[in-house]
Amino acid sequence: METLSHNETNMTIRRLDHVTILTTDTQKTVKFYVEVIGLTRGVRPNFAFPGAWLYCHDKPILHIIEKPIIPANCGIIDHIAFWGEGLQSYINKLNKSNISYELTQLPDEGCEYKAWQLFVLDPNGACIEINFSKNEEVFLIQSYNKSPK
Repeated sequence: METLSHNETNMTIRRLDHVTILTTDTQKTVKFYVEVIGLTRGVRPNFAFPGAWLYCHDKPILHIIEKPIIPANCGIIDHIAFWGEGLQSYINKLNKSNISYELTQLPDEGCEYKAWQLFVLDPNGACIEINFSKNEEVFLIQSYNKSPK
């Protein structure tokens, strides 16, 4: 077995940097993430291919790449998770936009972290999870529509 140097054994992942998704319609995808999820469009390097970078505060966390056709052999993303605030506002926005979603809460058993989890599909079929504090109040939940999963 190969021996690792001190620097190699102290490597640590600090945070999620960004997620890249593929789309055939950048405009529709950006609209969803800006209007529904609440990200903002920001500066993107001048790549030779179309796309967009979306920001949360000052961090470009979502990279969008447009392709004429999404390759069949492309890797799959199960879901993209964000931490949010304002659960009821998200529910109201989704209901008003007639966007299907699923709302669950982590069970008390075996986990002290009982967050709300809101799942919704983006226009490309990627599952988006938005986590909220267990202390968020939910006053009105219309029909959950149908589960996006």
